[in-house]
Amino acid sequence: MTFRMHAVVGERGVDASLDVADGETVAVLGPNGAGKSTLFGLAAGLVRADGGRAELDGRVLFDTATGEWVPPHARGVALLAQEPLLFPHLSVLDNVAFGPRAAGAPRAAARAAAEHWLGEVDAAALADRRPAQLSGGQAQRVAVARALAAEPHLLLLDEPFAALDVAAAPALRRLLRRVLAGRTAVVITHEALDAHLLADRVVVLEGGRVAEEGPTAALLERPRSRFAAGLAGLNFVRGPATAEGSLFVAGLGEVFGLGPAGHDVPSSGDDAVAVFRPADVAVFRAGEEPHGSPRNSWRAVVRELEPRGPQIRVHAASPGTALVADLTPAAAAELDLAPGADVVLVVKAAAVSVYAG
Repeated sequence: MTFRMHAVVGERGVDASLDVADGETVAVLGPNGAGKSTLFGLAAGLVRADGGRAELDGRVLFDTATGEWVPPHARGVALLAQEPLLFPHLSVLDNVAFGPRAAGAPRAAARAAAEHWLGEVDAAALADRRPAQLSGGQAQRVAVARALAAEPHLLLLDEPFAALDVAAAPALRRLLRRVLAGRTAVVITHEALDAHLLADRVVVLEGGRVAEEGPTAALLERPRSRFAAGLAGLNFVRGPATAEGSLFVAGLGEVFGLGPAGHDVPSSGDDAVAVFRPADVAVFRAGEEPHGSPRNSWRAVVRELEPRGPQIRVHAASPGTALVADLTPAAAAELDLAPGADVVLVVKAAAVSVYAG
């Protein structure tokens, strides 16, 4: 089942397209307010577009030019929200059977479908319980079964792990990885791990527009938007290319790195980006920087120190540019770092990837 949509919602600042191939899972990423939930509402029929058209497997869902509009229940689209939203007065089995029954299936067939999908999500033992008797992870499994029992042509998952505790999320990730295989689906997430595990392709929304899109691994390895770079845990700067493997960034000056092979090489003056890992950023107190002339050396001010497991993440600001570095607690203590401290950040050119933006 293929899905294609372009829609404009003026009040929400959305003007974006979303295409999903048959059997493909696409992850939609972006900061809060980027328009992700609006796209889902448009696809599910919960939001009306000011302009645009959507079709699912060749059937028009809406077309503002002709006035065509298919109501939500007739679209073949299932939306799995952050909260399970199970009917509290129904048993688990009857919750899952609701979709087939609403589509006109006989009671026995609906119950058989419900039993099948509860088995698929390892929740068959919960069939006789009420939603109030379920844990968060169990309820979300049942919600997945309910969505799949309706046999949707398109499955929308809106941050399916957001309401789960840390212990329950990994099991649901494994479950979704299995049941989404070969199914046409779109998932909203804020986690790079979810994109890697679940999605064939990623679409990044910023300000209601598509900032970039592409295969998951390639996009997170070579992001072209600040949000995707942050999701991948990379420092990100942008500016005009000055030569192969370098670019000029306001506030930093020339940034030197390694240019890529192939079509991603920017020509002089073209828009380019550079990315590098926080672990590759060396931090020195101002006046104590290393001897010699490292190619990438920038003065900055420490803004925040953030504990991250066995490391300390140093958030620093050079004029107009935010950068992060990862240090061991011992190194941070030896440098006597604190917010407001003047530092010098050094990155070897070999650790910086520069490519067309």
